[in-house]
Amino acid sequence: MHFKINGASVEVEADIRTSLLDLMRNYLGFTGTKKGCDQGACGACTVLVDGERINSCLALAVQYQGRSITTVEGLASDGHLHPLQKAFIEHDGFQCGYCTPGQLCSAIGMAGEIDRNIPSSVSNDLNGASVELSDVEIRERMSGNLCRCGAYNGIVEAISETLRDSSSASEARAQA
Repeated sequence: MHFKINGASVEVEADIRTSLLDLMRNYLGFTGTKKGCDQGACGACTVLVDGERINSCLALAVQYQGRSITTVEGLASDGHLHPLQKAFIEHDGFQCGYCTPGQLCSAIGMAGEIDRNIPSSVSNDLNGASVELSDVEIRERMSGNLCRCGAYNGIVEAISETLRDSSSASEARAQA
């Protein structure tokens, strides 16, 4: 199978029943993406595929051949942390850090949704004309990513600071 992960082309032989999560962790050594519940309920395994967030534990790797996959390892560039990674540090958006890779990838995927004016269930404008990035909106959109340590306030603060306006959301998404 052929993949493009974090900008690099990768060839790997694996059983076609292998999940994308297991392929990345067990075959390719991308251990930043975590296996939490292995049922798509916790979000620890969230990665970006063509800029959209998915739960990699529920995805068969064979389905994602040739598509652009970004893991937490691919967020930093030239030895510099992604702005969202810096904000997580500044706002104590993690404690044990286990959920952090999924939280980061999910937040960047969320930035893309905001850019495209995709409403959530709490959006004021369900017609998609514009989405206001309030704390309530962030909490709703990040609700698929659980943090057992309870660092939610720091996570929301970090996302809010980084994605405060649509141009920042575009920048954050572009840097991923």
